[in-house]
Amino acid sequence: MTLFDPPAPLAERLRPQTIAEVVGQTHLLGPGKPLTRLLASGRLPSLILWGPPGVGKTTLARLLAGEVRAHFIQLSAVSAGVKDVREAVTEAEGRRGRGQKTVLFLDEIHRFNKAQQDALLPHVESGLLTLIGATTENPSFEVNPALRSRARTLVLEALTPDDLRALIGRALTDPRGLDGVGIEPGALELLARLADGDGRRALGTLEAASVLANPVDEAAITEAFGKHLPAMDKGGEDFYNLISALHKSVRGSHVDASLYWLARMLEGGADPLYVARRIVRIAAEDIGLADPQALRLAVAARDTAEFLGRPEGDLALAQAVVYLSLAPKSNSVYAAWKKVTRAVQEGETLPVPLHLRNAPTELMKRQGYGKGYAYYFDDPAGSFAQNYLPEGTELDLYQPGHEGWEGRVQERWRKLREAHGGVVSERAASLGQSAVQED
Repeated sequence: MTLFDPPAPLAERLRPQTIAEVVGQTHLLGPGKPLTRLLASGRLPSLILWGPPGVGKTTLARLLAGEVRAHFIQLSAVSAGVKDVREAVTEAEGRRGRGQKTVLFLDEIHRFNKAQQDALLPHVESGLLTLIGATTENPSFEVNPALRSRARTLVLEALTPDDLRALIGRALTDPRGLDGVGIEPGALELLARLADGDGRRALGTLEAASVLANPVDEAAITEAFGKHLPAMDKGGEDFYNLISALHKSVRGSHVDASLYWLARMLEGGADPLYVARRIVRIAAEDIGLADPQALRLAVAARDTAEFLGRPEGDLALAQAVVYLSLAPKSNSVYAAWKKVTRAVQEGETLPVPLHLRNAPTELMKRQGYGKGYAYYFDDPAGSFAQNYLPEGTELDLYQPGHEGWEGRVQERWRKLREAHGGVVSERAASLGQSAVQED
């Protein structure tokens, strides 16, 4: 080793050489588990390994190829293209002629577009290539159905704190690791927590900290680790899981959970204005008329976040989230709007009654437009007696909830319905809420 030939990073030096050395993933590699059974059969089908970063997807792919004595070709979808796939196919054809199988490992397979993924199909289907794709994104959305149907999807899990402690212990005792380096118990616990299930991150931080202190202490871990950014792919499944958790926590009136998911998004790098737009949506969809001020406050928080920027504007979003969590809840307008849009899109087109039509010309007046209209302020009784929908038409759309402002005006709503000749249903008289299960 020289200055111009530095050692490989610790994570690379400690890469397992056998299946037995793999840390974690016991749900796949334990006795009687899926990969154990596959290896026992001597056959390796095409696989998609789905899991977070740093859990061993590349290592596992390489080891699986070795177990079935297949030639291993590794490509990254970030830099590879159809030309590289063709070259891999040519190499596989040559090796098949010599009786050897080929495993093509495609890292970050979700970055291959549809045409690139389609280029793999005939070679996977014919058995020329055994494909192992690795992805941090949900294959249901990112991998073509045709390719997904030809591969078995296995979910890899983030490493547990116990897994990470075992990995760190190996790094300090294995000849390939950090010879002569120790770690204080508090520093070990801190590193296992900060690594957040990512073995590569744990080993990288440990290697950097070992330069700062020996034995490695908490201060060295903190300095080596740097600022902790919670895991979140801004365009991936984690992002949408987090925004869903925020929305549902506010809807469920859980203040602390709402604040936590908000912070996870903002600290993870989400666009504050995207989050602000969702907060405005929550105010309209889930608080609604139970608290008419909620929408106004949510819009003000959105404007403040844009005006101040980060981090000062985050406080306005936090204020809105706490307010909305504590506010009474109603989705009555949301439910009514879904009903009426469905009625307009799928039902018959109802004509406007003549007495409600505008009559700006003499011709229209002679045709009866506006005739007999009872102006509420001149004739309240007549106003309630006239029809506002075509004769014989009944719509049951809006039914107020029992919380907040709507609860206070519910009796007025009931009297208005009766005055207009409507019938208040038993469902409206009890809860008045639609079971709408959407984000």
